[in-house]
Amino acid sequence: MIIERVIGHVEGVPVGAVFHRRIDVQRAKLHQTNQRGISWLVDQDGSKVGDAIVLHGGYEDDEDHWEWIRYTGASEGKDKDSTGRLLHSQSWTYTDNAALRLSYERGYPIRVIRGYEGDPRYSPSDSYRYDGLYEITDVRTAVSKRPALDGTPIEICQFDLRRLSEREQAQTPLERRVVEVLEELDDEQGKQDVERVSGGSGEHQDVEKFPRSRSMRVRRLVRDTAAAKRIKQLYEGECQMCGLRLVGPDGKSYSEGAHIRPLGKPHHGPDVEPNILCLCPNCHVRLDIGGVVVDEDWSVIVRADLSGTRLLPKLTVKESHRVHQEYLRYHRRYWERRAPDEVS
Repeated sequence: MIIERVIGHVEGVPVGAVFHRRIDVQRAKLHQTNQRGISWLVDQDGSKVGDAIVLHGGYEDDEDHWEWIRYTGASEGKDKDSTGRLLHSQSWTYTDNAALRLSYERGYPIRVIRGYEGDPRYSPSDSYRYDGLYEITDVRTAVSKRPALDGTPIEICQFDLRRLSEREQAQTPLERRVVEVLEELDDEQGKQDVERVSGGSGEHQDVEKFPRSRSMRVRRLVRDTAAAKRIKQLYEGECQMCGLRLVGPDGKSYSEGAHIRPLGKPHHGPDVEPNILCLCPNCHVRLDIGGVVVDEDWSVIVRADLSGTRLLPKLTVKESHRVHQEYLRYHRRYWERRAPDEVS
């Protein structure tokens, strides 16, 4: 079956799909070429409109914050030196920049593919990953952080993009229903947290809560993401925190993909490999309730009584699993702020 290139999702390519080479991304019709960052196609009126971008090294003016991206346009031919410094200004007349700006004007969504040379907080370790749809929220002519070699300012074509909601990332009725269930859980949990913190007084304190265990159990039943599956396969089901490997009579192992910075409200952690651990069910719960945290040197720190439990002194981390310290720091600080006040 020949797959035509389209605006938006490509049928049969789920968000989170991984490709080992750029040519595989092109063959999946996610991107026009296997080299350039900006992809475009011909719209119904014959105009060229942008349909996808790749975040893979790029330019020093680029910013990636998962939920929003600041993206630098392009120029024809070689446009930067070995240090990443741009050699000359960019132009809106260049086809790639003009096509992406026209998609902004027409409100078209853009597919985002992240490569292994992108921001380490969100990028796969050795491949390319389709991360769903973003909308372009603004375009501008900006001045690059570094001038040209002769000291003259370099003008760049700059785009701001924001990730569409999870409901708009869903591609099938079943996926959309799963998202609805998770959003309902988030809303219900938020109301319960407000009631619990305010004590019924109606005066709301600014306190965030991790989802309760009931909410977490439902999440695990309805959602096992592609990224989590890859991490579990990498460790062959062995818990990174205690070393336990649960195996059923059929010989299959059981483990869970644990997000260090939780998904959903109010934490908004990304569903990417650097934010996921392979844990046994017990260690997953310990992580979620702050019973354990992981220090910068990968030491597993016990923060609550774990009678009868043995944990590894340090988190097991394989070379190809780039767990990012930012997520561990977020989790650690979150629970440190919720420690009981010490009696002076």
